[in-house]
Amino acid sequence: MLLRYSRKELREIWSDEHRYFLWWKVEEAVLEARAKFGEIPYEILKKIKEKARFSVEEIIEIEKENNHEMIAFLTNVAQYVGEGSEYIHQGLTSSDVMDTAFSLQIIEALNLIEDDLKRLMEEIKKKAIQYKNLPMMGRTHGMHAEPITLGFKFLSWWSELKRDLERLRVAKENISFGKFSGVVGTLAHLSPKIEEEACKILGLKPEPVATQVIPRDRHAEVIYALSMIASTCERIALEIRHLQKTEVGELEEPFREKQKGSSAMPHKRNPVLSERICGLSRVIRGYINSALENIPLWHERDISHSSVERVIFPDSTSLTDYILNLLIGIINNLRINEERIKENMSMNYRIYYSQNLLLALTEKGVLRDVAYGWVQEDAFRAVEQKRDFMDIVLEDNRIREYLSEEEIKQCFSPEVFLKNIDVIFERSGIYKQEV
Repeated sequence: MLLRYSRKELREIWSDEHRYFLWWKVEEAVLEARAKFGEIPYEILKKIKEKARFSVEEIIEIEKENNHEMIAFLTNVAQYVGEGSEYIHQGLTSSDVMDTAFSLQIIEALNLIEDDLKRLMEEIKKKAIQYKNLPMMGRTHGMHAEPITLGFKFLSWWSELKRDLERLRVAKENISFGKFSGVVGTLAHLSPKIEEEACKILGLKPEPVATQVIPRDRHAEVIYALSMIASTCERIALEIRHLQKTEVGELEEPFREKQKGSSAMPHKRNPVLSERICGLSRVIRGYINSALENIPLWHERDISHSSVERVIFPDSTSLTDYILNLLIGIINNLRINEERIKENMSMNYRIYYSQNLLLALTEKGVLRDVAYGWVQEDAFRAVEQKRDFMDIVLEDNRIREYLSEEEIKQCFSPEVFLKNIDVIFERSGIYKQEV
């Protein structure tokens, strides 16, 4: 987890201090559950809770000798607790504590990312509604296609983020499990009611069928949800990069007053923030394979997944949080060149009305292939001669045989393209208060 590409909130979640804090929180939940069912005197529980401490530095030193992090942690806590420490970790194995705490850690990270997502959606929602009726050129294969509106483009982003939010919530629900079922998952040394009560205290559900670990398909689903969010962020950032090209100039990411674009070329205003999002999104998606390969473990468990997760979860959650916050700033301060958008609409001599003509001719009985050839020839001629497409069509006797001047002019009405934008906005759900 690089300091450059992470925020303080996520770094704290994945710190050693917080991990050990959650380990003790889990141990304490089991002790409370056992006390509730009479397995531990409440007086002993009270003394343990009063004395329980740990030191990250001391744990590290102990682990250097025993090469076992959980035993190092338990040894360190026991040094502070003294009498009564024999009750700690009874009937548990390392993964009972580590996996359950790991679920809590992941949930904390996902809660922040969910808040990020909702804030980004709100910024994009504002832009979508504000520019709902601003016509701009739609593009397919990088070429001019037919008009859309800028608000419609924002709506598309918002809609995809809404699905990302739904996937994230499902993943969070499916990772909200703990386990205290022991070394092979059979609850041989701890009562099911203790497991249920301890999980309840922690706000988790007991894993229905565990081995020594919580099944790793749950964890892979989290990485997948984060990868989908990253892909949407890249889609948005990539579009901003395209529309910021000198030849297009319709959108531009914010450029601070003292910012520099190039060490050699003072005139440059490069889309470096959007490029950074695209790059980091690749890193996040790259962790999917590692998460999937963590699912098959030997028998009831090996430890091959552990080292992987210590890398991919801090990285993927912190990077997702980082690019979401970066994108929020970009959208909030996005520069929109309405004049350039208008200019680009007319640069191809209105050949984007070609489908309207094609449909009008076929409705008059002209075979589609024939009509297509006529319209294509006239569109190409308009570009070659740098003349308005409608003027070329009005001179085409083949088309005039079927369409009157008034009917041709109707084919060049922009309302045709945008007549259902309101319907699309309405059915998207963007006007609802909550997402």
